[in-house]
Amino acid sequence: MHKEEFHLKFFTCVIQSRGLVRTPQSTGGEASTSSMLIQKPPPEIDNMKYLHATDDPDTVEGIPILKTEWIMTHEEHHAAKTLGIGKAIAVLTSGGDAQGMNAAVRAVVRVGIFTGARVFFVHEGYQGLVDGGDNIREATWESVSMMLQLGGTVIGSARCKDFREREGRLRAAHNLVKRGITNLCVIGGDGSLTGADTFRSEWSDLLSDLQKAGKITAEEATKSSYLNIVGLVGSIDNDFCGTDMTIGTDSALHRIIEIVDAITTTAQSHQRTFVLEVMGRHCGYLALVTSLSCGADWVFIPECPPDDDWEEHLCRRLSETRTRGSRLNIIIVAEGAIDKTGKPITSEDIKNLVVKRLGYDTRVTVLGHVQRGGTPSAFDRILGSRMGVEAVMALLEGTPDTPACVVSLSGNQAVRLPLMECVQMTKDVTKAMNDRKFDEAMKLRGRSFMNNWEVYKLLAHVRPPVSKGPSSIHTVAVMNVGAPAAGMNAAVRSTVRIGLIQGNRVLVVHDGFEGLAKGQIEEAGWSYVGGWTGQGGSKLGTKRTLPKKSFEQISANITKFNIQGLVIIGGFEAYTGGLELMEGRKLFDELCIPFVVIPATVSNNVPGSDFSVGADTALNTICTTCDRIKQSAAGTKRRVFIIETMGGYCGYLATMAGLAAGADAAYIFEEPFTIRDLQANVEHLVHKMKTTVKRGLVLRNEKCNENYTTDFIFNLYSEEGKGIFDSRKNVLGHMQQGGSPTPFDRNFATKMGAKAMNWMSGKIKESYRNGRIFANTPDSGCVLGMRKRALVFQPVTELKEQTDFDHRIPKEQWWLKLRPILKILAKYEIDLDTSEHAHLEHISRKRSGEASI
Repeated sequence: MHKEEFHLKFFTCVIQSRGLVRTPQSTGGEASTSSMLIQKPPPEIDNMKYLHATDDPDTVEGIPILKTEWIMTHEEHHAAKTLGIGKAIAVLTSGGDAQGMNAAVRAVVRVGIFTGARVFFVHEGYQGLVDGGDNIREATWESVSMMLQLGGTVIGSARCKDFREREGRLRAAHNLVKRGITNLCVIGGDGSLTGADTFRSEWSDLLSDLQKAGKITAEEATKSSYLNIVGLVGSIDNDFCGTDMTIGTDSALHRIIEIVDAITTTAQSHQRTFVLEVMGRHCGYLALVTSLSCGADWVFIPECPPDDDWEEHLCRRLSETRTRGSRLNIIIVAEGAIDKTGKPITSEDIKNLVVKRLGYDTRVTVLGHVQRGGTPSAFDRILGSRMGVEAVMALLEGTPDTPACVVSLSGNQAVRLPLMECVQMTKDVTKAMNDRKFDEAMKLRGRSFMNNWEVYKLLAHVRPPVSKGPSSIHTVAVMNVGAPAAGMNAAVRSTVRIGLIQGNRVLVVHDGFEGLAKGQIEEAGWSYVGGWTGQGGSKLGTKRTLPKKSFEQISANITKFNIQGLVIIGGFEAYTGGLELMEGRKLFDELCIPFVVIPATVSNNVPGSDFSVGADTALNTICTTCDRIKQSAAGTKRRVFIIETMGGYCGYLATMAGLAAGADAAYIFEEPFTIRDLQANVEHLVHKMKTTVKRGLVLRNEKCNENYTTDFIFNLYSEEGKGIFDSRKNVLGHMQQGGSPTPFDRNFATKMGAKAMNWMSGKIKESYRNGRIFANTPDSGCVLGMRKRALVFQPVTELKEQTDFDHRIPKEQWWLKLRPILKILAKYEIDLDTSEHAHLEHISRKRSGEASI
């Protein structure tokens, strides 16, 4: 590189206890690429090598800079492994149980041990903390084995009146001090977390009282001078402000949707109306998302009581649904549903109303505690694991001045929020509802909750236009492209119905771009997509064919059917097809119409989106299969399973399924591996077989390596494991693309379809010139994607630079940063990821930038 001068923006690199971050310090000064920039490390960091500048320039805010980095010593590089030495952590679950709590407990134990800390179980929640004795026991690595797939909480939970009294908290403090425990991880709801914060605020006084009473020594009081508290929210109701999802919510939705799907079939047989009551005393989240996920006719939630004439409106809605050809009605009721005066609306009240006014055969199903039971979903296992890792780091990084925090989820990011800010906002919701300020209560629930409500109202409460024809505003076509993915049909349904509500004429295209070229196009009415939400696969048919070879026929059909906008729901082919359409605009004016791509593929490899519709369903399928396979080894012992997952070159499914199923290794293309790595994995399993855990699970992404095939890895493990363990292999294949979509995929697809159609209507209006649509700007062809905390529209042309076209994957993928967690939880000696660090945020700031899904 030529020697030339650059304006250099200096950075101070601060080593956090777990991460390396660069923060702008000042601007100015000149530096050449031939010189070595030496900057002394901050005084608080000892034994640090000096900063050096590389010859590789970068830019910040348009200013060329030199890339800079700290060269860390070996000891500092492994700081996370010694972070917990001399410290002790206690973990307890309190309040109502929730699926996924065990995943969180497992992560806290294993990551705690990884850092060098001692970790203790507190059995029976706060009651165990007060009673002490055998209720507080040290955990080992093996003691949390086989916990991931278990529902409820293995270490027990109990309501505790004793802890509400100061005397009880005094006994609890004594039990912790005697064991040297100064870090407490509490997994529970707002009541449990409030109790933890009270305990922390009283800690100094409690120690003083214990010392005066002669129950602890001055030395013990000094060693335990402050208590760190970190909360993880475990609640199926998702009623805690500050987090998008609480541990257990997704699993509860799985239970509910399984039952709704089963009820739907019997209801159709007999033309019945079913009233389903779900949990949610003070929060309507489960009821609201269930209604979106099953296309319910009506939902009652406590945050938004129905209007005074709701009985009339409900009966009209049900009869209109029947008139349009539906053979059933589904009504979802949250157990805490009320009218505007605060009077409860019960499922029996609704049944009696429907029978009396409409004469429909109506049945009530109260789901009850079945919602808390069963195996946790893949989402909850991963959520619990991620939150558990972050909780340990927050505890070990804590100081006396650090406020008690709660680790929560925002979009796909872990964030830390001040515990009492979240608790206070949760209480504010209750107060607003008690004061009949329901609009305020909805806002306090957050933007995600409000968006769910707005989409529900559009799809369930707005009367579709009676007729179409010349009066229609615009004509929009919807198609599926690529391989089938669960949730595609939900996206089509939402797109079609929102389009109709807006007064548009909506066309559906069969068999993707091939069908568009052949004219396999028909108009869709409201009833056309009825019942599609819960159906897997692609009802429209989908093919991988790209449009380039058929531009002439496609252009002719766009003109013939007067298509003014295109919604493309699909995978990598949908994205590359969009790029080809952009190129084709130079040759065919007919292609100058707005289009939007909704990512839908099990591989989760579409650039511009952290998640794709269908990936969650595939992940749960893999996870369930892995559970069964691991269980099959319980009797035989000493068996290792090698399982091949789908995903093309994208290792998302293998990595996330590995994290959710507790795999010992997950081989992926994005993280190259050699024969030495394979040998190390075999040796790791040989050591594992000497412990009490005599099962092994290894996942392999289908295209992770051309030569190290599934058969090769199976043969290698079989040979090297002779006399120590048996090996078995399983290629999951297309079962990963099938099945009913999960609640996440149904809900995600429904909202993506609604958002895409709203964007489309705006773009068509923008592009209307001289009596026709002409869209030729980069932002008229976009991918709608989830990026960190928000849904965003990104021009397909701008995403080209972020794409590895040879391997059909984005160049950067957020989930790769979770791979170290997978390895640490499997007991590998590796470094904890230092690239992501959840800083303490304030809930007011978080709300303003909250995810919009």
